[in-house]
Amino acid sequence: MKELNLTQGSVPKVLLQFAVPFLIANVLQALYGGADLFVVGQYDDSASVAAVAIGSQVMQTITGIILGITTGTTVLIAIATGAKDNRKVAFTIGSSIWLFSITGVLLTLLMVMFHGQIAEWMHTPPEAMADTRNYILVCSMGILFIVGYNVVCGIMRGLGDSKTPLYFVGLACVINIVLDFVLVGYFHLGATGAAVATITAQGISFVIALWFLYRHGFHFDFSKKDIRLNRNLSKKIMVLGAPIALQDALINVSFLLITVIVNQMGVIASASLGVVEKIIVFAMLPPMAISSAVATMTAQNYGAGLIKRMNKCLASGIGIALVFGVSFCGYSQFFPETLTSFFTKDTAVVAMAADYLRSYSLDCIVVSFVFCINSYFSGQGNSLFPMIHSLIATFLFRIPLSYWFSQIDSSSLYIMGFAPAISTVVSLLICIWYLRYNQKRMYLKGTMMPVMTN
Repeated sequence: MKELNLTQGSVPKVLLQFAVPFLIANVLQALYGGADLFVVGQYDDSASVAAVAIGSQVMQTITGIILGITTGTTVLIAIATGAKDNRKVAFTIGSSIWLFSITGVLLTLLMVMFHGQIAEWMHTPPEAMADTRNYILVCSMGILFIVGYNVVCGIMRGLGDSKTPLYFVGLACVINIVLDFVLVGYFHLGATGAAVATITAQGISFVIALWFLYRHGFHFDFSKKDIRLNRNLSKKIMVLGAPIALQDALINVSFLLITVIVNQMGVIASASLGVVEKIIVFAMLPPMAISSAVATMTAQNYGAGLIKRMNKCLASGIGIALVFGVSFCGYSQFFPETLTSFFTKDTAVVAMAADYLRSYSLDCIVVSFVFCINSYFSGQGNSLFPMIHSLIATFLFRIPLSYWFSQIDSSSLYIMGFAPAISTVVSLLICIWYLRYNQKRMYLKGTMMPVMTN
């Protein structure tokens, strides 16, 4: 593995060097759902597009839970790496293997048992109900692959290696796209074929990742004896990762609730929402990749006690993320149809989605600040604050505003698109207050040592 020392060198340069592979990997990973929606949109009707959009939104919620918890592993490994404590790194990896194996089995059982009920809870349009159920069921059977892949990548990134996971994702993306065209385009299996393509690609990626770790190993001693469920470390992983997982899960639940609101406006509105959500997923990838790099870089410098470098990392991350956010928002104001037409040929869906994208894209600017600030605190082992302010903004502002705006104009999604940006501004105001309070506290203290100790 090509591990990068995040505690040395120019902060913007090192941050970009670590974030770019992360960004490319995230783009490729997002192509899973994007490819599904694109291919189904080319070969099937609006009902199938709605089924993939709704089903992938459900699976995104599950993936968010997994990613949140694995962040606990990544941050703990990064802190231990910064402190040059290889034994703690090995113990953390071993505990994570057991912890996430159990998590994967439980999530798989729950999703398989309740896949039909979940489709009904989503108020899925009748025309798309059967395909939605099938999509969720098939994808649920691949949850263990999702868990395994994200754990392996989380371990590598905690060690400072963001390049190797890129290769795994790249291969999986190619396999997924090829299988989409074969199963959906040639065999006409619709949403079910798209789901089979996705879990097959994820499974192959996970197996290859395991093989890579087995062949190359780590730069420190790691054996089967280290693979055991350490209660203390497992608790720390959950304490750090659970708030992030809960935050992501509840925010995704808010997306699901908004989907429920829009689904009652008809299949065109449902498909339009799905198309824009896919576009926004891609638009959010740069700030997400930058913020993830901020979290890992902050953690390593936190472990090394380098406070000023941590602060430079935050400022650099926000600046880089803004370049992407402002660019996407500007493009979406003038040429939204060029993006929405990429996922569907239905002119009604293209037009409604374009209006929604114009207003929704404003959120891409504001999240550049919030994502990086959240990661800055998570990298220090403080994942509770990001969860609290995110939930306040989501459930007290985003969902109520979305419902209210949908009642103002039920024939368009344009006004609804302002709800995300308004709620994110609320988060940003809370973040600015807490950031100033935290900075004052740190400088008054004069030093900051890691709280995640043995």
